[in-house]
Amino acid sequence: MAVTAHRLPENPIITPKDVPALHPGWEVICAFNAAAVRYGDETLLLLRVAERPPKAEPQPDEQEIDLSGEAPALKPADPRLAEHYIPIPMLETSARGPRVVVRYIRRDTEGVDTSDTRLVTKGRHTYLTSISSARLARSNDGVHFTVEREPALRPTEPLEGYGIEDPRITQIDDTFYINYTAVSEHGISTALASTRDFRRYEKHGVIFCPENRDVAIFPAKIGGRYRALHRPVPKLIGGPSVWFASSDNLRAWGEHRFCFGSCPGTWDGSRIGGGAVPFRTERGWLEIYHGVNADGQYALGGILLDLEEPWKPIARSPEPILKPEEPFETEGFFGNVVFTCGGVIDGDRLRVYYGAADAVTGAADFSIQEILGSLRPER
Repeated sequence: MAVTAHRLPENPIITPKDVPALHPGWEVICAFNAAAVRYGDETLLLLRVAERPPKAEPQPDEQEIDLSGEAPALKPADPRLAEHYIPIPMLETSARGPRVVVRYIRRDTEGVDTSDTRLVTKGRHTYLTSISSARLARSNDGVHFTVEREPALRPTEPLEGYGIEDPRITQIDDTFYINYTAVSEHGISTALASTRDFRRYEKHGVIFCPENRDVAIFPAKIGGRYRALHRPVPKLIGGPSVWFASSDNLRAWGEHRFCFGSCPGTWDGSRIGGGAVPFRTERGWLEIYHGVNADGQYALGGILLDLEEPWKPIARSPEPILKPEEPFETEGFFGNVVFTCGGVIDGDRLRVYYGAADAVTGAADFSIQEILGSLRPER
């Protein structure tokens, strides 16, 4: 059975122009990879919003990250060399409290790689040219959204020093748990926060250490325990695969099991990771995940997991249910990408909200029965 993706005619439904900048003079460059949930009569999206500081002359109190030696050091920036600097935003924690500051890196430092506009690297040191927070967007119809100016979650902790990315929302009873990627000089980890009203938030710290992301917490206890999918990244043996974990308190996770990996030569043959929060169907837990093919194209598919033993895959998509085809998906900050962190169910309709080209937010409607009918048994 083929799966039809009904893209909303209003796509993209949120762009950087729809998001007010948090810092004066800064540029919002991305508004994407949103968690999604129904709350009362509203559809809420929790967006990853990336902002970039202007390429301006360094101020007297701003500093240069000196990468000329093995260990990075700070020294006063030279305003006379403004055109030779790349501004780097990051969190600074001190007795005055956490605040975002701008540091500078000299373009002409030997060994510095600036070929990817998102990054500045030298050896094992990597810095981001933007910093992300999580902004809430509200809608009465699930199509037209208003983005709040103040972040719901902003970087405040040392392990969030380079930003907060790619949130997912799981409702359990009357609490909404938000797991998100926390990026810092120490790596890419996953942290947890919670809210009951989407106005007050409590952070609970890191729950999966680096490098681990694409965490999706199941919306109910299974066998008396909380369950989650996560995606560790091995460095020596093996490739990125989706794993399964259990917890008694949502903070400490164990009982790790391999769940599923990529399928060489297919649409998800090079890389995979979790996407939206899994939801229960009569046949099993359905997870909409992302895969990357040999050409670097990010697409979406489904995998069905056993109801009682969700670490056991039953069937998965032989072909993607959504792949980059529209210009806003193929061209952008990082083109040829569709990537989801959340969806909303209404009867048989699954509305998937997805990031496109790492820049904007789109939405597409699917029939759940069509997706289930398209899956092929796992070998």
